[in-house]
Amino acid sequence: MYDSSLLFFLFAFISIVVGTVAGFGTSTIFLPIALFFVDFKTALVLVAVSHLAGNVGATTFFRHGLDKRLILIFGVPSIILTILGAYLVIYVPQKILIIALGVILLIFSIIFLLRPDFKVAANRINTILGGALSGLLQGLVGIGGPIRGAFLISYNLDKYKYIATLAALAVVIDLTRIPIYLTNNLLETQYYYYIPVLVFLGIVGSYMGKRLVVLIPQDKFKKLVLIAVAIASIILIVGGFKS
Repeated sequence: MYDSSLLFFLFAFISIVVGTVAGFGTSTIFLPIALFFVDFKTALVLVAVSHLAGNVGATTFFRHGLDKRLILIFGVPSIILTILGAYLVIYVPQKILIIALGVILLIFSIIFLLRPDFKVAANRINTILGGALSGLLQGLVGIGGPIRGAFLISYNLDKYKYIATLAALAVVIDLTRIPIYLTNNLLETQYYYYIPVLVFLGIVGSYMGKRLVVLIPQDKFKKLVLIAVAIASIILIVGGFKS
C-alpha cells in the first residue's frame, strides 16, 4: 500500500514539473499514469487537486505575465461547461470515460507531433468556443489544457505570459470542478490524506518547473512529452476495451 502511494506521489511530482516546463496541463501526463494505481473517478479527483496546486504555484511564480482580458473571455464559458462536464461524470460508465480519455489524448498528441505550430485563429468567437470545449473536457475526463493551449498559442503570447494565463485559467476551472466531484462522492475517504501531500507537491513541482523553463529547449522537450502521451493513450484505449 505504502509503496504504491509513494510511487503515486513521485509520478505526481514529476508530472507537475514536466507539465510546467512543457507548457500544457499536468493532467495530460499524470491522469493516464494515475489510472495504474486507482480507478478513474478517484484519479480524476486526485489529479485535479495536484493540477490545481501546480497551477496556483505557476500563476504565482509567473504572475507578471497574466493576460486578464483572455482570462475573462476564455474563463467564463469554461466555468459554465466545466460544471456540466463534472456532473456528467457520475452518469457515464467508467469504461467509456477511459476510452474517451485515451482517444482525446491520442488525437491531441498526433496533431501536435505532426503540426507543432498548430493554432486557431485569434478572434473572440474562437476564444469563447475554445473555453467552452476545454471546460467540458476538463470537467468530464480531466483533460482541457491541450485545448486551451491550442487556442491561446494563436495570440502569440511570450512564454511567460502563455504559462501564466494558462495556469490562471486552469485554477478557475479546477476550483469549479473539484467541489462538484467531492459532493458527488467521487473520492473515497481513504484517499483524503492524499490531498495535502498533492497540494505540497504541486507548489514545489511548479517552482522546480519554473527554474527549468529557462534551461530546457521547449520544442524538443514538448516532442518527447507528446510521444510519451501518445503511448499512454494507446495503453488506455486497449485497456478500456479489454476491461
